[in-house]
Amino acid sequence: MTAALSNPALSDLEVLLGDWDMALSGASFLPDPETVVHGRIEARPIEEGRLLTLRQHADPSGQPAATWVIGRDEAADGYCVLYGDGRGVSRRYEMTLSEGTWRMWRDDPSFSQRFEASVRSDRSQIVGTWQKRSAGGDWEHDFDVTYTRT
Repeated sequence: MTAALSNPALSDLEVLLGDWDMALSGASFLPDPETVVHGRIEARPIEEGRLLTLRQHADPSGQPAATWVIGRDEAADGYCVLYGDGRGVSRRYEMTLSEGTWRMWRDDPSFSQRFEASVRSDRSQIVGTWQKRSAGGDWEHDFDVTYTRT
């Protein structure tokens, strides 16, 4: 069993803890929009449960392709997410997770993103969509993602 989060300000994130299969589909960046790409997500507490990390693996035996570190200022309503990946991309997102809805977003003048997902009541699956917006553009679909607990 996965260790618990010891920080009470992170209690809403307990639903994310564990191992997940990730199915990415409908991606604007893949040559064929019908392609479904699978990966693995590990959600674990770090720093003795004071923070949460999500590690995304494309190759089950390899290094993480992306890492998310999630924390919170207990006086604030939402979470702060730091993201880094193997391409050298690093970003900061705002996040909320409550009442079965998980949202993340970043508002940047050159490239913005937003994510919204629904968490099944039995906590076995999370289904969501990412959108993107380039400078001066409209919001457009980026990709869909489904996380299924393993």
